[in-house]
Amino acid sequence: MKAMVLTAAHEPLVLREMPIPEPAEDQVLIRIGACAVCRTDLHIADGELTEPKLPLVLGHEIVGVVAAKGARVDRFFVGDRVGVPWLGWTCGECAYCRSDRENLCDRARFTGYQIDGGYAEYAVADQRFCFPVAAHYRDVEASPLLCAGLIGYRALKLVGDGKRLGIYGFGAAAHIIAQVALHQGREIYAFTRPGDVRAGAFARELGAKWVGPSGAPSSDPLDGALIFAPIGSLVPAALKAVAKGSPVVCAGIHMSDIPSFPYALLWEERSVRSVANLTRQDGNEFLALAPQIPVKTVTKAYPLVNANEALADLRSGKTSGAAVLVPSLS
Repeated sequence: MKAMVLTAAHEPLVLREMPIPEPAEDQVLIRIGACAVCRTDLHIADGELTEPKLPLVLGHEIVGVVAAKGARVDRFFVGDRVGVPWLGWTCGECAYCRSDRENLCDRARFTGYQIDGGYAEYAVADQRFCFPVAAHYRDVEASPLLCAGLIGYRALKLVGDGKRLGIYGFGAAAHIIAQVALHQGREIYAFTRPGDVRAGAFARELGAKWVGPSGAPSSDPLDGALIFAPIGSLVPAALKAVAKGSPVVCAGIHMSDIPSFPYALLWEERSVRSVANLTRQDGNEFLALAPQIPVKTVTKAYPLVNANEALADLRSGKTSGAAVLVPSLS
């Protein structure tokens, strides 16, 4: 099979011919139809997440068809369409796993980080951490739901039920979860990079009530804020924008350092918390909800061999919605 392989941080991915992996007893072999490109992939490639296995096949927003399965696989059959997310394995034994917090498992392994992922024509995955994918979506449309959607959904749950919701960084996750929030009757206030006209227009097209640069005051006090951009200085900006007693949720796996800020921004029971990974319950809930709304993903497809171009476009902010790698286009 063809795969785009990371050999070292800060180096371009390399196209390689590799053996098609053999599924273990509890694994399925997936013929990949699409794999979305996540900002987490950039953090790995740029050395900001420091514990990848190398060489590594990136990618954790995989949609494809089961091509073969291990002897103990009983959840899926050959020909089933499945999705594979970031969380790829947990121990099931630690205190976190035993208290419905498997996203915090001490020994968790992650797709496209410690487990080879979806920048390839085939991948293997633990059957327990795969999800059926609704027929409502084509492969390219469905792939961003597997991380941008799932992490966004977990972040939305943690921000509470407030009506006025600020979103900082209007990319793949934001454009999905904004649709869910609007479906719930909330109002979206979109904060974009100063001068980023395209992101502002994108937010307005999706129904944002207000759009402005990330440092500007919104037209109304916010009941909560979600930060998807990996920029630490947005934390005090969001605290300044939210009303008393409101949360600020940091939804990325990596963020630049948060600068010091006066305690007055945190006082009056404002709070800051992070989102770490996802649980299978998050996946089951969101993937059932998405086609009911229905969530519509905005995507740009790239041939698998153009993975470096897709990553560069994401890094430079040229991507609206989600970049998606498609092996069949190669």
